[in-house]
Amino acid sequence: MQPSKSIEMKRISFIIVGIFGILAFTSCKKFLTVVPKTEKPQDVIFSAEGGFKDALTGVYIQMKDNGVYGGAMTQTTIEQLISSWDVTANTTEQRLGLFNYTDAGVETALSSIYAKEYTTIAGINAILGQIDVRKSVFKTPGMYEMIKGECLALRAYCHLDILRLFGPVPTVPSNGNALPYVTQLTTTANPRISFNDFQTLLLKDLTDAEALLKDIDPVTKYTLTQLRTPGVSSGFNPSDTYFAYRYLRMNYYAIKALEARAYLWFNNTQKAYDCAKLVIDAKNDDGTVKFRLGTAADLTAKNFVLTPEHIFGLYDFDMLNKYTARYSGGVLKKGTSATTITNQLYGTTGTDIRESGLWELITLANGSKCYVTKKYQTLDSKTITIATDFKQIPMLRISEMYLIAAETAPFSDGQNYFKTFRLSRNIGQLPVPADPNQLQAEILKEYRKEFYAEGQAFFAYKRLNAPKTSVLFAPAAATLNYLIPLPKTEAITQ
Repeated sequence: MQPSKSIEMKRISFIIVGIFGILAFTSCKKFLTVVPKTEKPQDVIFSAEGGFKDALTGVYIQMKDNGVYGGAMTQTTIEQLISSWDVTANTTEQRLGLFNYTDAGVETALSSIYAKEYTTIAGINAILGQIDVRKSVFKTPGMYEMIKGECLALRAYCHLDILRLFGPVPTVPSNGNALPYVTQLTTTANPRISFNDFQTLLLKDLTDAEALLKDIDPVTKYTLTQLRTPGVSSGFNPSDTYFAYRYLRMNYYAIKALEARAYLWFNNTQKAYDCAKLVIDAKNDDGTVKFRLGTAADLTAKNFVLTPEHIFGLYDFDMLNKYTARYSGGVLKKGTSATTITNQLYGTTGTDIRESGLWELITLANGSKCYVTKKYQTLDSKTITIATDFKQIPMLRISEMYLIAAETAPFSDGQNYFKTFRLSRNIGQLPVPADPNQLQAEILKEYRKEFYAEGQAFFAYKRLNAPKTSVLFAPAAATLNYLIPLPKTEAITQ
């Protein structure tokens, strides 16, 4: 069955309290120092294999918090930086779009992300700090490797996003913040390190994670359908369902996809291509692709978030309520006429499935009309089935791998990857760019279209140090600035 709220939630809630209860912020080392109140909670939590499983589940739950990937790093704060939503004058949201980093509201919004990312990392490090010394508690074959591998990869995932948001433009690494790469719980301040040292530690975490998961991860042996429906009838009947639902966890292919994203950020185009290609080429035993590009049929089936593309997604029980609060009431909206979405965003193709299937014009309580995305719209839990349960926050998608491959492959191969991607969006009739610069420009446009309300477009603009003229919807009054300052408390104490 698909994960449900009834799965040991009381036990997991206790574990979350235990793990994150030991992560106390101090006044001087607010974001990066954690103080274990006592060793006893960890002794209890990690005295058995189940404690490690529940602690890791707690980390995934933390990641779905509205202050991290449940909102700020996907749909709200980071999208407001590139003016993805209409805003009211003299609000924090407007000042985010103006890159006014000295505004108190902007400072609070961005420092909150910084704090929550490092708090999540602290929870991961609480697990990693115990897993080797307590390896003997693991009785299920492969469970130790899976949990440790996921933790290392999740630590890299969060650190990469901290670097992409608060670090330098990668083409000029000497001009920007140095950041801590935190690998253990400590009562002392974590030193900020160079861009190159940060890169080394991040890639090491991914390499170590890959080695742990490569030979034991069920995602390499079973289809996504089998992983979604474990049991005798599906052909995938694990002794512990913790091995199921791997597309909702930091699995082996998610590690390779994250490596592709990281290597692209670090401008190692060959390795970025190699990793992206591996995920694109991944096959099931019957020869079908492991992760397929979404199509118009998926949108017709109301799978607006395109779950077949998810290499790694977070399962969000509350997605319908969040959608109602954010989109149905017009809080996050863009434009009042078709011109904004159809013309400016998608270029009036008349065929793009995102143009026709991912946006709708709604009428608000005051009678005004506006466009909202349907990406996170989902069915009511009362009517949902396993086949129609699409409550997933996309964290890594196969579409991103196609765009990375299009950018980093030998040029003619890159053109083909880009053409395949466009065909899936029903815009294959558009001419394929004839030179690398044109291809790069078109890929950047696709990041804006493809990852709307997912947080990835800002990072694409920053990675390429894109000029204001390339940043769609940037306000005329904005002074583009990709160098986000560290939170004031952190800047003072490090």
